[in-house]
Amino acid sequence: MHIRKFDHDYSRRAFLAKAGTMAGAGILAPLWPTIANSADISKVYPDELMSIDAYTKGKVKTGDMITAANVDIVKDLLPPITYIEIKEMGRKIKIVPTTKDVTRLFPADYLEATLRNAGKAKFDTNNNVVNADGKPWIGGNPFPDAKTALEAIANGTLSWGRADNAIYVLHDTDIGPDGKIAYEYDLVWIEENTTGRIGPGGPYMKGHEDKLRYNTVFFTQPTDVSGSAFLSTWYNDQRKFPELLGFVPAFKRVRKFPTNQRFEPMVPGFTFYLSDAWGNGDPMLTWGNFKVIERRPMLGAQSQTWNGDDPNWNAPVHGGPQNQSFIDTNMELCPECLVVEAEPIGYPRAPVGKKRLWIDVRNQLFIGYHTYDRRGALFKSFEPQFGLYEKGNIKDMTGKQTTWSWSRCLAHDIQSNRLSRYNQNKEIPGGFKSGRNVDGMYEKFMTEQAIGRLGA
Repeated sequence: MHIRKFDHDYSRRAFLAKAGTMAGAGILAPLWPTIANSADISKVYPDELMSIDAYTKGKVKTGDMITAANVDIVKDLLPPITYIEIKEMGRKIKIVPTTKDVTRLFPADYLEATLRNAGKAKFDTNNNVVNADGKPWIGGNPFPDAKTALEAIANGTLSWGRADNAIYVLHDTDIGPDGKIAYEYDLVWIEENTTGRIGPGGPYMKGHEDKLRYNTVFFTQPTDVSGSAFLSTWYNDQRKFPELLGFVPAFKRVRKFPTNQRFEPMVPGFTFYLSDAWGNGDPMLTWGNFKVIERRPMLGAQSQTWNGDDPNWNAPVHGGPQNQSFIDTNMELCPECLVVEAEPIGYPRAPVGKKRLWIDVRNQLFIGYHTYDRRGALFKSFEPQFGLYEKGNIKDMTGKQTTWSWSRCLAHDIQSNRLSRYNQNKEIPGGFKSGRNVDGMYEKFMTEQAIGRLGA
């Protein structure tokens, strides 16, 4: 039988041929050399990976809505829990075009740093990422063409929000098994990278070169949790556990929390743990047994996710028993994803047995994340939505650049059937606003005294 080189199954055979090898991304051409020369990746993948129409032979088209009636056509493109949500719980997903211009999948300055610093990263003898001179990493994705699971996880760990700092104000809605709203919270999530910085001040925050980041979370509403604040201090040495301090209004003081509380909800109703953050919420070397499972296409929310035409950037919701469970979602066909797994070797009491991430090789961002319990059963999902902050003629700006960020995310405990959905807002009560690369964040939010002041 004669097999045409670019028939419908060509990409499947190409991915199988790369399985277990140190091959880089791309099928018809290497991905990252192409990006360096031209941001357009049209010539890197065959048509069947650049269009859902071609991939499904016209059974699903760009602009279609994925529902329970047709989800089985794209079942192999979805993480298991996302499939269950659509098949059994009334979730719907709209298909948008695949992004061919890679500049639209990054903050502009972060992509520039990734290209500028390509080839300079390495692992030291302890498997920490360092620059070519042995000092801490200097910014951008250290391994833009990740070939191992550890390289891919390093990309996601060293810079979560891909900015020197970021403040995200968000509204959380927690849905019970009956589909009704059980809890709602307004909260502020803040990140400050101390190394790997890409702004004009250089790659390191002076006096904090031994750290990777500070991360503060505090709640403003409702009144029974208002003032609750948590500060996590990460070290460059990814073998070291973060320090976790918290101010709980009932205690009226700052106290130190044990590391294993990274696998517990911060407040009642949350299905999100600190460990889940960005799919890499723990220092990467407190996890181990890293594996690349496969390379494959997937559906992911990488574009057209921002509701800038809403005054506070809120997105509509749908599905579930009370039509409240899911945020409206646009997804595109991501031509190639790394599927990686890791186990929590540093957490003997963790309820998690392993995690699995689906990572888009175009920007090395996770588009899906599942954890499994100690028995190996599906436990939780954490699904992000990313994109440029533009909708029609409406744009949000970070300096002179169109803002790129996450817009929404969904955490789903499939065993209890509880969900938490998060919407990044423009502003929440108390005058807190979302922003990136804001001066004075460390002094205002990232010290023990600061979280005490927030609580008071």
